[in-house]
Amino acid sequence: MHVILFAPDWVAGSASFLASAVEFVEALTIVLVVGLTINWRSSLLGAALAAGALAIIVAVFGVSLVKFVPIEVLRLIVGVILVMFGLKWLKKALLRYSGRKALHDEEAIYEEEQAALRARGELNTQKIDTFGVVTSFKSVLLEGLEVAFIVITFGLAGNGPLAKTSHAAQVAQANSLISAVIGAVLAGALVISAGALVRAPLARVPENTLKFIVGIMLTSFGTFWGGEGLGINWPLSDLILLPIIAVYLVTSFVTVQMLRVPGKPQAAKPAAQG
Repeated sequence: MHVILFAPDWVAGSASFLASAVEFVEALTIVLVVGLTINWRSSLLGAALAAGALAIIVAVFGVSLVKFVPIEVLRLIVGVILVMFGLKWLKKALLRYSGRKALHDEEAIYEEEQAALRARGELNTQKIDTFGVVTSFKSVLLEGLEVAFIVITFGLAGNGPLAKTSHAAQVAQANSLISAVIGAVLAGALVISAGALVRAPLARVPENTLKFIVGIMLTSFGTFWGGEGLGINWPLSDLILLPIIAVYLVTSFVTVQMLRVPGKPQAAKPAAQG
């Protein structure tokens, strides 16, 4: 009988933490709106239902991917998806830094959502409000699906292929998935705790900068894992990630300079999201 000892995968855990934190900040904005405008029971109920649904998704698809998809194919698919996902975030960040897209403003979005709820005539009562539950559920579910995707991909594309035996690969993969889950849970706990303390949008969190960093990270890891899926033996092994990240950082800086328009980027209008 083999004994599986948990050894943290710091790459999967930290990447999952940072990427998940971005999504939790956005979901928290809507949860706060519903809680302060309608009532906290409706808001928290919707968030709890969405969290339960997300836990099932991670459990079902995580196990399915491990059992039925060869690791080489998985790493290639994960690499391509992460590059596409990362480039999507990078595109928005670079357009904002260059002044061609308004900066994402959580406080403005919060105020717009609050005004919309008040315009509907929603009252702040203690009864469970269907609209409030659905609004909170939808927000947490949509943002949480991205967290689930991040957890599964970073977890299953971890260090398993580097192991010398099939058992060692299974242990490494399990550790990576656990580490990714822990990273996401810690990010959620941190954002939720901050929201509970201030009960206001986390406008001071440098979300655009965080999105840029996560975009660089997703794109870099996607390039690395996609290359391994294609059979590339990277020189320096995992350390090749440092020059890959450097290349994307330099490219991003040059792109911003080329796209830059006169004047500083303006804060987002209330209707601007994403």
